[in-house]
Amino acid sequence: MSVRAIRGHRLRSVLTTLGVAIGVAAVITFVTLGASLQADVLGEVAGGQSPSMSVSAAPADAQPGPPGPRQAVFTEHDVSEIRNLTGVNAVVPSGDVPVAGLSVGGQTLAYNRLTASTPAFFEYGAPQEFVAGGPYAQGAPEVVLNEPAVDLFDANVSVGDSVVVVRPDGSRVNATVSGILSADAGPFAGFAVPQVYVPTDPFYDTRLESPTQGVPQRVYPTLTVVAEDFQSVDPTRERVLAYLDGDSDASSLKPATYEFRAQTAQDLVNQIRSLLDTFTAFVTGVAVISLVVGSIGIANIMLVSVTERTREIGIMKAVGAQNRDVLQLFLAEAVVLGVLGAVLGVVLGLLGAFAATRYVGLPMTFPVEWAAIAVAVGLLVGVVAGLYPAWDAARTDPIDALRYE
Repeated sequence: MSVRAIRGHRLRSVLTTLGVAIGVAAVITFVTLGASLQADVLGEVAGGQSPSMSVSAAPADAQPGPPGPRQAVFTEHDVSEIRNLTGVNAVVPSGDVPVAGLSVGGQTLAYNRLTASTPAFFEYGAPQEFVAGGPYAQGAPEVVLNEPAVDLFDANVSVGDSVVVVRPDGSRVNATVSGILSADAGPFAGFAVPQVYVPTDPFYDTRLESPTQGVPQRVYPTLTVVAEDFQSVDPTRERVLAYLDGDSDASSLKPATYEFRAQTAQDLVNQIRSLLDTFTAFVTGVAVISLVVGSIGIANIMLVSVTERTREIGIMKAVGAQNRDVLQLFLAEAVVLGVLGAVLGVVLGLLGAFAATRYVGLPMTFPVEWAAIAVAVGLLVGVVAGLYPAWDAARTDPIDALRYE
């Protein structure tokens, strides 16, 4: 009888079902888009990572995440001592070199800083692919540019070309391009910013007196500490932090309000996952509004249906139908509309998710459990939206219903 009633009002039933379907489809599309974005970003961040950690000194009340202005506190003595700790495979120091600009082929551009590190930086600190050339040599006046930095210049910059580094005091240093990094490498391919890398020797000259050695040494704001394997990352991190909090140069050089932090690749993955989960929850919440509108549509249609079939309800009760029979009749009708809308919504959601992921260039990752959730939501929407109209129909007085015109 419920199916017959639905078929008797085809257009109204189709529009009601479509309202639920659009709500479910919107939810599935946004959830799939969020899951695809998360899988792609986390895959890029986690893929190809070495068992490393980024060590820095930050204010104790700073929130976890990418560091702000970094304090240069790690001396060459600290680098040597950490390298000798159990479980440490390599230590890669890095820092910033302030400059005024770069000049290539007579064209000078304003540029504020270079990243200085050792050649191992390209293996452990920022694993990326070279499209030409390779890392610079320590002690040589050489530079490595990524493709966005190359695109800043009108000239076609290639390996072997000369780059003039203009220091803030106006002095100039001639350097040679040793390699060019791909813009498609790394976790944020497509969003790469211009980067220029130089060796610490001879470009990086930030020095402080080592409290333990009593002589001036280069001092760095960031260390990339590479463990021997992934299983030893956590124990190695504990040993590094224990050394730094003990008799290290850094413990004497850092401000009293700062603390040492060692962020592993997994920490970064967890932070990105949390951020993407928040984004997905937000856009999904917006899509849920469509689903609420669809459920209100079912409730409205069922109330109209009860009014239209008042005499039918009276006849049913006159021939022996119980309240529960009338309740089940209208409730079943609402549930059928909800489930049909949910199933249709799953199909539309898959098509929408496929189109959306293709449009933004992401591999589609469909959370299969959401298909079952969508059907369950359709069932729940039908029950909730049809409950009051069905109850209202069940308590109709048969005498009044038979007199109804």
